[in-house]
Amino acid sequence: MQYGLTEEQEMIVSTVRSFVEKEIYPHEAMVERSGEVPDEIAERIKRKTLELGFYACNFPESVGCAGLNHLEFALVERELGRGSMALNHFFGRPQNILMACEGEQVERYLMPAVRGERMDALAMTEPGAGSDVRGMSCTARRDGGDWVVNGTKHFISGADHADFVIVFIATGEDQTPKGPKKRITAFLVDRGTPGFTIRDGYKSVSHRGYKNMILDFDDCRLPDAQVLGEVDGGFEVMNTWLYATRITVAAMSVGRARRVFDHALSYAAEREQFGQKIGKFQGVSFQIADMITEIDAADLLTLAAADRLDKGLPANREIASAKLYASEMLARVTDAAIQIHGGMGLMDDFPLERFWRDARVERIWDGTSEIQRHIISRDLLRPLGA
Repeated sequence: MQYGLTEEQEMIVSTVRSFVEKEIYPHEAMVERSGEVPDEIAERIKRKTLELGFYACNFPESVGCAGLNHLEFALVERELGRGSMALNHFFGRPQNILMACEGEQVERYLMPAVRGERMDALAMTEPGAGSDVRGMSCTARRDGGDWVVNGTKHFISGADHADFVIVFIATGEDQTPKGPKKRITAFLVDRGTPGFTIRDGYKSVSHRGYKNMILDFDDCRLPDAQVLGEVDGGFEVMNTWLYATRITVAAMSVGRARRVFDHALSYAAEREQFGQKIGKFQGVSFQIADMITEIDAADLLTLAAADRLDKGLPANREIASAKLYASEMLARVTDAAIQIHGGMGLMDDFPLERFWRDARVERIWDGTSEIQRHIISRDLLRPLGA
């Protein structure tokens, strides 16, 4: 099902889908077993993406990139969602907030990132600050002309391959009628900066090979030149990033669900029990009907939210709805697909058990389902004074 796509947008879909099938699928089983992406495979994926002109396609033409709009980029992410996160990481979509780079930052960070010369990661979450971003305890204090950073970040995806990290750090505190309120600033921190360490994180059952890392800051000194955006203006930078990542989670959930559905549909049409195809039993066929209905609904929600951004319309609630529904839909679809396959669905002969495990994290990262429900409900009730 498509969202009234243009011929050019259809070409984007077919190109990226073909790329995933040829460059990602063949290596998935190996990455799943080893939990590692070999350097030569990572470099091949990056090189092929650059050759196609899709590297940093979420960045504008003004910096030499494809300049895809929000809807088109959602289509790219949807097709990438069919493949392994560990592998499609090297398809190369730098953090869009790098467009906030100014002065020398442009040549040190923005341009190398969009050319594939340097890789970035983003660090916000802490052991004591997940959904409660303002609860972060990683701090930067003024010392002469520098900032001295202390604290820890965790669950930082992609930091194992990052040349630099965009880190959100508390740089002060205001007293408000509702209590203390942290001021947040974004910093650009290079790997190898004294006092900054990247170490292995936790072993996750979701997205094996797509590692999460722990970042430690021990009296790490950063000059003002490393501030991204304005001092204490981290939330303005952050909100731009969160819009993009939540649409990405929704779109990838749709892509992954379609791949899962294809397995379930084929199996229902081929597997026989009691002398007939199991797809002839309503217990199976009705599940198939529910699965495709939910997938199409999530697809439309996601593309409609992206389209609102392209039209300059408010989209906070719509993006939250898409992220909420698509991530929870993926959980239901993967579970149903395993049920249709029976015991075989849990065997690693099929990728379904991997998709089932991978699906679980989508309801947690980039804003939990509970946070999305909060955003949606406040958007509706606040104007009514409730």
